[in-house]
Amino acid sequence: MIHQYKLGEYNIVLDVCSGAVHVVDDVAYDIIEMFEGSSRDKVIAAMNEKYIGKDGITEEDIAECYSQICELKESGNLFAPDTFEPMAGQLKEKTAGVVKALCLHVAHTCNLNCSYCFASQGKYNGDRAVMSFETGKRALDFLIENSGTRKNLEVDFFGGEPLMNWDVVKQLVAYAREVEQKHNKNFRFTLTTNGMLVDDEVIEFANREMSNVVLSLDGRKEIHDRFRVDYAGKGSWEQIVPKFQKFVEARGGKDYYMRGTFTHANPDFLEDIKTMLDLGFTELSMEPVVCAEGDPSELTLEDMPIVFEQYEKLAELMLQRKAEGRPFTFYHYMIDLSGGPCIYKRISGCGSGTEYMAVTPWGDLYPCHQFVGDEKFRLGDIWNGVDNTNIQNEFMQCNVYERTECRDCWARLYCSGGCAANAYHATGSIKGIYKYGCELFKKRMECAIMVAAANELED
Repeated sequence: MIHQYKLGEYNIVLDVCSGAVHVVDDVAYDIIEMFEGSSRDKVIAAMNEKYIGKDGITEEDIAECYSQICELKESGNLFAPDTFEPMAGQLKEKTAGVVKALCLHVAHTCNLNCSYCFASQGKYNGDRAVMSFETGKRALDFLIENSGTRKNLEVDFFGGEPLMNWDVVKQLVAYAREVEQKHNKNFRFTLTTNGMLVDDEVIEFANREMSNVVLSLDGRKEIHDRFRVDYAGKGSWEQIVPKFQKFVEARGGKDYYMRGTFTHANPDFLEDIKTMLDLGFTELSMEPVVCAEGDPSELTLEDMPIVFEQYEKLAELMLQRKAEGRPFTFYHYMIDLSGGPCIYKRISGCGSGTEYMAVTPWGDLYPCHQFVGDEKFRLGDIWNGVDNTNIQNEFMQCNVYERTECRDCWARLYCSGGCAANAYHATGSIKGIYKYGCELFKKRMECAIMVAAANELED
């Protein structure tokens, strides 16, 4: 299977199953488009009629191009067959029972009142609560006990707003550092914060202990303050931006992300990215909102062409700034054409509910943060482990080949079937398809591949 498209100044041909990306001229592009459905004579005749005499192209050139495409096919770099389906469940079967990451909901409460919040302003449709040190400590022990031989363990401090339970966060990091060597483990922590409670102590501690920090900023002041308001309705932009600038500067190049959300109010999200760049931030992510149907923030079909154009212009901006010596990173455009995840990971899908789980303030286990509060997805708890094996088995079986719509999709080995939570909220099944999100993902991948190919050609 191949996927062809034109973007920027490039003709791009992706061979889906080999992963090979070819940047080709017009003749090769058109030959590849006809190659599998027509005879050699028919293809050559069509190319001769279209190209002979243009830019000095000869019959010999066209015949040679056709031969080179045949060689690429024979070498497995074009029209490679899909032989991966028998492997689809092997990775999850091999790692069954091994947990490598926890999302610790240290605070089911928040000091902001964002209308688009999937977590109901941090309450997850339940009661406000904060995690005790004892519960968090048991969660870390649960992770160690269920991590098998894995050395690196990931823990996200999440909410709500985790800084509203900051003392417990610090205590849990200290406990993890005490026990990691004993168990031959290495804890890598991430902190996600809205910035309201960031101060010098938070900056110093996080920059010492957190492998990554995720800082919530929606870009332009008027966009950010439209949604990210306190309970008095006051926007938070002016309060958090200076703190984030200080945070990032003090971080000294260590991993961070400015994480924004774009909605129906700002499908022109590139303007928000430009604002972040102007503020001095270079590690960026802008996520499309996922909300209930009919919500005023919901992205509409009318928004889609605007968003597509923004993704293309973003790709152009990235290449322009790199050429100027002012590069920046966009999370969704981070792909490696020469490596990347192994095929087992690509086809097995998200590890939610199997190798990754969320922990509530009360110690309950859920497949991920987006399922928290939905009782049918409660897997168990950190004291007794997983007892809802029926639900866990559903997640075990969730892979790219379990989704009928994915089988003929050119992007399936990049998205691995997509987000189970988004699929469930869109269709009622974790094996469903969130179609709007699929279209956005495919556009992002086209742009990401173009940027990566352009950079490789330039280097």
